[in-house]
Amino acid sequence: MICASVLIPAHNEAAYLPICLSALVASEPATGPVEVIVIANGCTDDTTRIARGFEDAFAAKGWRLQVLDLPEGGKLGAWNAGEAVATGQALIYLDADVTVSPPLVRQVADVLQGDAPRYASGNPNVTVEHDAITRHYTRFWCTTPFMTHGVSGFGVFAMNRAGRVRWGVWPDIISDDTFARLNFRPDERTRVPAPFDWPMIEGFVRLVQVRRRQDIGVAEIETRYPQLMQNDDPYDNMQPIWKRALRDPLAFAVFAAVRLAIKLPILRSTNRWVRGR
Repeated sequence: MICASVLIPAHNEAAYLPICLSALVASEPATGPVEVIVIANGCTDDTTRIARGFEDAFAAKGWRLQVLDLPEGGKLGAWNAGEAVATGQALIYLDADVTVSPPLVRQVADVLQGDAPRYASGNPNVTVEHDAITRHYTRFWCTTPFMTHGVSGFGVFAMNRAGRVRWGVWPDIISDDTFARLNFRPDERTRVPAPFDWPMIEGFVRLVQVRRRQDIGVAEIETRYPQLMQNDDPYDNMQPIWKRALRDPLAFAVFAAVRLAIKLPILRSTNRWVRGR
């Protein structure tokens, strides 16, 4: 019996996929066999070839690698196609630019055992490589209630089969991670200790465009699935924003500038699926 299926949607991810898959190869053994499914979708680069180049490494580990090559791009379609062939008892949804730590797959698979619906993610480490503005923004963003409380689920999230039956195919929405998380009550969600690296979009313009898209994605769920909002995390007794701002005024100033720019009719993109890279 397959312990877990790791699903990785990949649209032109040749630059990121080797690091992502190498980290999975270095993962600690799980309580049973694991399958990794790379769903290349609408790729015009070497994503598919690179993914298939890891077949021997996963076979030597005792894990199975399957690569799907879809002609059309689209993350939600990739999720649906990957799930159609997945056989694991736990389903782990992993972005191709995320680097998991060795214990993450094992810890997630372990907490998803049992018949009760469960959801899980790891402990995000948000990385910034070059841009100073992005570094300041990220420093303050990591103090927000979304980051410090509950299970955020961006970059990697997982659920067991009992939880996945709560909806059918993935709907055509922007914020798939938010949709998945809010299909579970806070007491059904678990953040395991294992970390993972998630790269922040870099540059002021890209931050504004992608963060605006994320706001639109959350608003879309509020409109289309209002019943899910009752499953959001309670943010009671949080430290006031002004106290956090006083502690790091430069980071707050950059964060506030990005949030203000999001509200203004500038830097707008007509692309519903804005990518930061």
